[in-house]
Amino acid sequence: MADHTPRFDRRRLLKSGLGVATAATAASLGSGALLSGTAHATTEDPFGFIIDCDSWGARPPSSPLVMNHRTTRKIIIHHTAYPNSTDYSLEQAIWLARDIQNLHMDTNGWSDTGQHFTISRGGYVLEGRHRSLEGLISGTSQVTAAHCPGMNTQAIGIENEGTYITETPTPQLLDSLVQLCVTICRQYGLHAHNMFGHWDFRHTQCPGIAFYRLFPELRRRVAVGLGTRFRDVPRRTWPDVYSSVSGPVVAVAQYLLRAQGYLHLPTTGIFTPETVEAVQDWQSRNGFEVSIDGTMTDPTWESLAPHLDRRSHGEAVSALQYILGLKGYAVSVTGEYDRATTRAVKELQRLHNLPPRGTVDTSTWCAVVGGIVHEEFRGVLR
Repeated sequence: MADHTPRFDRRRLLKSGLGVATAATAASLGSGALLSGTAHATTEDPFGFIIDCDSWGARPPSSPLVMNHRTTRKIIIHHTAYPNSTDYSLEQAIWLARDIQNLHMDTNGWSDTGQHFTISRGGYVLEGRHRSLEGLISGTSQVTAAHCPGMNTQAIGIENEGTYITETPTPQLLDSLVQLCVTICRQYGLHAHNMFGHWDFRHTQCPGIAFYRLFPELRRRVAVGLGTRFRDVPRRTWPDVYSSVSGPVVAVAQYLLRAQGYLHLPTTGIFTPETVEAVQDWQSRNGFEVSIDGTMTDPTWESLAPHLDRRSHGEAVSALQYILGLKGYAVSVTGEYDRATTRAVKELQRLHNLPPRGTVDTSTWCAVVGGIVHEEFRGVLR
């Protein structure tokens, strides 16, 4: 695999005053100076590929940041929704980091950059929110972020420069994303099956249809980088949506609860108190542990996800069509399991290395709602 990781010496950047320099100063370092740097990831400094906040000239946070200890459980991947720049330089990466911080602080009113890390289209990896690198190095703490409501104390957020509805990221960006995810997983004890997209937990187009369809391959590359064994990958890992989360996956849960008789629930994707009560009631009726905040636990998902085929119709089929449509598949929400739905299901099954039968089993449901199935890794891991 080609190594596209940008190489730079953080000490050289600091000595050159890049943290407070103009873009012209960054450009004046030149590619040769960067390529001759020695602070890229090494055995001695596995974090040397990350440009910290001081090095790119971040503004200080407007209020104190909060560190959380031993709460990190997943990675959430975003795109910035910026134009797909063809400027792959360090100068562009620094401009990107500064512009995002200005937007988040001055327009959104946040205390600092929202995400933990940012990756440019040139493959440069930058610390986003202050103290994100500190937390990563510790492996036991993470700073509270602002990249995904409901997940900001438990998920590391990575913004990737660009808009990926119809286009995909550059090879340089993807290579650096793999490297960063491998590092995050090693430090926090996470796995490739703990990697999700923003829209798995929020109403948004982020990380984009085209990018999201690369996630199975991305997770495979991370798993290989971690040396994961196939037998250690869980059969299914479901997204754990709960009362602080909203979005299409919540709407699917509402559709599936309606299919079980909870007809008072609207399919808004808003995790209302009524939704919490319905989840808890279903858990109690089925002998599962009742979650205090309505968390859709793995047993809850597994019990609500019905087998679907060409004879199926109703709320569960509508749930399937709804989420497939949002993810770019050519289906309409009719409640009838038509040919378009069958074609879309087969396409999604192929993407996740599932048998393309066109019928929906439990593993297909897991993949549909943004979960991870172990078949994704078959043939890649030992």
